[in-house]
Amino acid sequence: MRIVVAGAGYAGTVAANRLARKLTDAQITVVNPSSEFVERVRLHELIAGSGTATRPLREVLDDRIELRIAAIEKVGDGVLTLADGQSLEYDKLVYAVGSSNHAPEGTYPVGSLDAARAAHAKLAELDGGATVTVVGGGLTGLEAASEVATERPDLTVRIVSDEFGASLSSSARQRVLDVLRDLDIDIVTGEWTSDEPADLTLWAVAGQAHELAVRSGLATDPAGRVEVGACLRSTSNPSVYAIGDSAAVAGARLSCQAALPQGAAAADNLVRDLRGEAGKPFSMSFVGQNVSLGRKNGVIQSAHRNDVPTKIWFGGRPAAYLKERVCRGALWSARTGRAASIPGPK
Repeated sequence: MRIVVAGAGYAGTVAANRLARKLTDAQITVVNPSSEFVERVRLHELIAGSGTATRPLREVLDDRIELRIAAIEKVGDGVLTLADGQSLEYDKLVYAVGSSNHAPEGTYPVGSLDAARAAHAKLAELDGGATVTVVGGGLTGLEAASEVATERPDLTVRIVSDEFGASLSSSARQRVLDVLRDLDIDIVTGEWTSDEPADLTLWAVAGQAHELAVRSGLATDPAGRVEVGACLRSTSNPSVYAIGDSAAVAGARLSCQAALPQGAAAADNLVRDLRGEAGKPFSMSFVGQNVSLGRKNGVIQSAHRNDVPTKIWFGGRPAAYLKERVCRGALWSARTGRAASIPGPK
């Protein structure tokens, strides 16, 4: 049995390691364009110089998994065409290629490892008084702005967006804005334009679906994410399971919190499929959101099972500590293939 996992982010790595543990006689191959495992939830730390965000992918994968470093050009029926012209056959495929980080020219997308490294190098070259602009008021933008401002208080840091912390409760959102002001971050409400002067511009707007699915003829939603049924199987190719940012999973916000249990669920359903058993519909509840505001501050926001924020949240050092534990837990899940989740609302 030849099983290929395309992509080695949080979702793909969980799926691959879980499959290796459950199917000891299967041939499992992970195909990824990079030899590094990227902790995307830490890329803002890499940019600011307060931490790292990578480790060798081989160290994260089970020893029984074959690792193939290659980009995928096309997903065919039972075969992958690789960018180097070679092909790789499969009986079952787990599609977990994540999202693309297209950004305006001259900006550095926070979600891209290469761009984050380039932004870190650029940041290190800036003299005091230089301006860093962060575009995007979601959690990624808030984390990037606060991390840079904490590590480089000699710089002018701006964050530009129509709204800030929209996924948080009103009181938690106000706490975040208060912290940004305490860090002397300029909060600019409105639309960013490319002619705004800045010595470094970080793009923290949500990425787009990888174009591979559309290019391969898989059924996708309007955003280009693979359409899946309740058991995370492609609606157009029964040999393909799709998870993470590259899959259109009903009710699932694009996030590490959703990707980890999807990876586990897809692996379990693939095993059930091989055994001739019925798949189990994927279901999960969100528990909240966490945002770091530098290494010593943050906000933890609880949520209802449907991902709507509650009135309960806390901040400060305890929040920063818990956020760090969450990040470490995500890496542990990727390495072990274990990802617990609470069933979603009915």
